[in-house]
Amino acid sequence: MKFRSERDSLAEVLVAAGRAASGRGGTSAVLSGLMLKTEGNKLEVTGTDLDLTIQVRQEVIGLHDGTCVVPSRLTADVVRSLEPGAVTIESDDDKVEISSARARFGLRSFPVVEFPSLPHPNPPTVALPRAALSEALRQVVRAASTDDARPLLTGVLITAQEHGMRLVATDSYRLALRDLEGTANLGQEGDVLVPARALVELQRLAGTGTTSPDGPGAEVGVAATPTDISFSSGPVRISTRLLEGSYPDYRQLIPDQYPNRLHVGRESLLGALRRVKLLVRDNTTPVRLSMRAGGVDLTVVSQEVGDASETVDGDYTGEDLVIAFNPSYLIEGAEAVLDDEVFIETDNPGRPATVRAASRQDFRYLLMPVRVS
Repeated sequence: MKFRSERDSLAEVLVAAGRAASGRGGTSAVLSGLMLKTEGNKLEVTGTDLDLTIQVRQEVIGLHDGTCVVPSRLTADVVRSLEPGAVTIESDDDKVEISSARARFGLRSFPVVEFPSLPHPNPPTVALPRAALSEALRQVVRAASTDDARPLLTGVLITAQEHGMRLVATDSYRLALRDLEGTANLGQEGDVLVPARALVELQRLAGTGTTSPDGPGAEVGVAATPTDISFSSGPVRISTRLLEGSYPDYRQLIPDQYPNRLHVGRESLLGALRRVKLLVRDNTTPVRLSMRAGGVDLTVVSQEVGDASETVDGDYTGEDLVIAFNPSYLIEGAEAVLDDEVFIETDNPGRPATVRAASRQDFRYLLMPVRVS
């Protein structure tokens, strides 16, 4: 195999596919590699850890067709270190040579026969608008758990609704819910539980601003089976195994109504929260919100550091209330709101509160209060 490509575009492809390459100890060494395959002037780069697969295609100057498996991280580092310009990659049975200008690297490669044979994904059955999907993923994925001891909560539920689909994620301390109205559901597969890790990569892909809203790649194609799901946009395809099991019934956590509502400016709230959070040194220090007519008083008290307080003007309806939250979770919820004005709706200090936009109903962020003396 031999091909030539411009340095920056090649590095971008290697890094993108390399996010799926396994870095976990104890797995097969070949899974830490990338498979490079050339056919004519087309290069396909594949990284996988068997749960997540990322394939990226790129136009190159093809000199000899072939396939090789290169060490993922080292190859990307080498290519990025080269001077700007053309990079040539050539492989033989057990070695790959990377050269550019006066630099040359010879790296040991992995046997191609040891790289897993991956099933070819089905063609997309659903097309989702890329911009709206990126927006929804940014709002929801942040609430998924990172604790592998609770694998179901490390996923994002994609479920059909009457007028579109809904994305739901929770780590049991907070829950994010976003409706995508006007979109098709995922066909006959019903609810699917997609690992958040794959959706983080999809968010990165969908969030790149290199495609015009109406041009190629403006939509994300989705194909789901009972065990797998794949997303494709432009030259990139992301495939992942679905999580198995029944997702918790999140609907029972959503209150029908709230007696208290605080209406504040999003940036004013975020600025105050970030300032008082400077005194937080661990995950057990909450921020107290004293809600009253005219706004809210934010307070953080740290026995080791000191205390901080700030008042944010706003409109409040309901009984005066003091409620406490994990400041990081509250900040993430407010950051996810796509509006200049935020509602924080509460019942009592022991029940979940909701953070949402003042002018739209498609996103809700539920947050469990922290018990304080």
